[in-house]
Amino acid sequence: MNCKGVIVAIILLLGACTPEPKTTKEDTGNLDSLFVAFYDFQKKINPIEATKAGIDTFNDTIVNYISDSHQEYLRESYISFLSELEKYPMSELTKEDALSARVMEWDCRMKLEGLNNSIVTMASPIYNLPSFELMPLFQIQSLHLYVAQLAGGTSVQPFVTQEDYANWQHRLEDYLQFLDTSMEHMREGMEKEIVLPKVLTLKMLPQIKAFLDVPLEENLFYQPVLNFPETIDEDVRASLKSDYERMITEKILPKYQELHQFLEQEYLPACRDTDGLSALPNGRETYNYLIRLHTTTKMTAEDIHALGKQEVERITGEMEKVKEELGFKGELKDFFIEVRNKKELMPFNDPAEVLEHFNGIHERLSLELDSVFNLRPKAGFHVKRTEAFREASASAEYVPGSKDAKRPGTFYVPIPNAKSYNVVHDEALFLHEALFLHEAIPGHHYQLSLQQENKKLPEFLHPENMGVFVEGWALYAESLGKELGLYEDPYQYFGMLSMEMHRAIRLVVDTGIHAMGWTREEAIAYSLAHEAESEEGIIAEVERYMATPGQALSYKMGQLKILELRNKAKMELGPKFDIREFHDQVLGYGSLPLMLLEEKINSWIASYK
Repeated sequence: MNCKGVIVAIILLLGACTPEPKTTKEDTGNLDSLFVAFYDFQKKINPIEATKAGIDTFNDTIVNYISDSHQEYLRESYISFLSELEKYPMSELTKEDALSARVMEWDCRMKLEGLNNSIVTMASPIYNLPSFELMPLFQIQSLHLYVAQLAGGTSVQPFVTQEDYANWQHRLEDYLQFLDTSMEHMREGMEKEIVLPKVLTLKMLPQIKAFLDVPLEENLFYQPVLNFPETIDEDVRASLKSDYERMITEKILPKYQELHQFLEQEYLPACRDTDGLSALPNGRETYNYLIRLHTTTKMTAEDIHALGKQEVERITGEMEKVKEELGFKGELKDFFIEVRNKKELMPFNDPAEVLEHFNGIHERLSLELDSVFNLRPKAGFHVKRTEAFREASASAEYVPGSKDAKRPGTFYVPIPNAKSYNVVHDEALFLHEALFLHEAIPGHHYQLSLQQENKKLPEFLHPENMGVFVEGWALYAESLGKELGLYEDPYQYFGMLSMEMHRAIRLVVDTGIHAMGWTREEAIAYSLAHEAESEEGIIAEVERYMATPGQALSYKMGQLKILELRNKAKMELGPKFDIREFHDQVLGYGSLPLMLLEEKINSWIASYK
């Protein structure tokens, strides 16, 4: 169906749901239909997210989300949904429906504002992050990296049936079209001087080159036909192998060769030497929008910058206490080096030992979960080593299981070198307990699994789509270590402080780069002065902030709001306060903008009083 046809279909569907002025049971059903229509729309515009959720309807599709026709479709659709929402006065809805409607309204308004911006386009298929119309590719969290992850056959893209293998081929055809559009838009960006920093483009070149310099059998796009399930017949296997070889040699590799040549010979010479978004036309206004989008607050860059420095100072004081407890006599910066190079914190000889250590943390905290949580997800959970092709530059991450809980959630751990794990990688041993709490349990695995398993929620609230809540909860989860029987080792508690410091520094550095005129080098120097991170890790992080402005603010802003609400509830409820009930309230309604979360918790407190 063409773009206009889809718009007409949605308008017809929404038009059939028009309610009477007063809300009745029948009207609630109509509102439910609107929620269903909005979720169907979300799946269509982000089919990879649908695949992640275990929905196979769109497994053969990648949306060319930077195309002009798609952006116009989005713009008209969001306007239409907002128009329909106006037919349901919030005061006449149930508390639950009103909250859902307000989340939907917030999402539509923010996305519409982004579409009307001259730099931002809309959420890409990667973690629902905003993308840039004229800068669609970058060195981290970019579609070309995520497609490579799917291509290996061990991620969320299914390779079980012959249809699955065919679906992936169709999806790759869409991907190739996206790469063509990307190069067209990047050439337009060169004319308008809206281009990436040169240092980021340099990081992309080896990523693309890696696919051109390996034999066919080692190419990630060929791996699915080297690992057929037993259910696929031999004659079908032979045919699929031939199809995949032809697809790779005649389409994928030539396109990657074209992309590499474009980036190296055309784009790189036109790239800018500046680092922040404010150096671009309309850049500061765009960054202000991204702050609102990622934090769901009205705080300014200056406010967040000052808050970040305040948090850095507070956490530094806590780190000093741990240093003194351990009897270290030097400066805190020297203690960072001591921790990073301490032999006792490098006990691993092979990757299996690293995974076993994380599983041990899981077993220990499981003994205390009932004292802190009522809610438990149905989805299973396992720890897995990050795939080799992206391990060297990857961070630990969580990938949710499917909505039906048949596919477990996965905590991916990169282990490029187990013996020097503590020195060269940012997921060092002294960070393990806090890292597990954040990425796994009770962080992302609990929150995201409970969200998509909650049948009381409209389905549009099931996906991972509100970073300030998702990441804010995960950072808050790190603070629960002592309540869950962890952080008995001072080094592990120092690790928690280190991870919190890392997120506090982000408030300073992200705003510094994009609003205060900081250079990449100034941001690196500030980070090195205040945390135990390796220089290699800090450089990668700073370049991440350069590529995804504002996203790094979400962690700390969300955590601080949850801590604020917990302290308020504890103070006002006194002996009636139950941490398990508080967590029920936070986790029981999916991801919320912070102002709606605050209203919800305040209402819960008032119900007791």
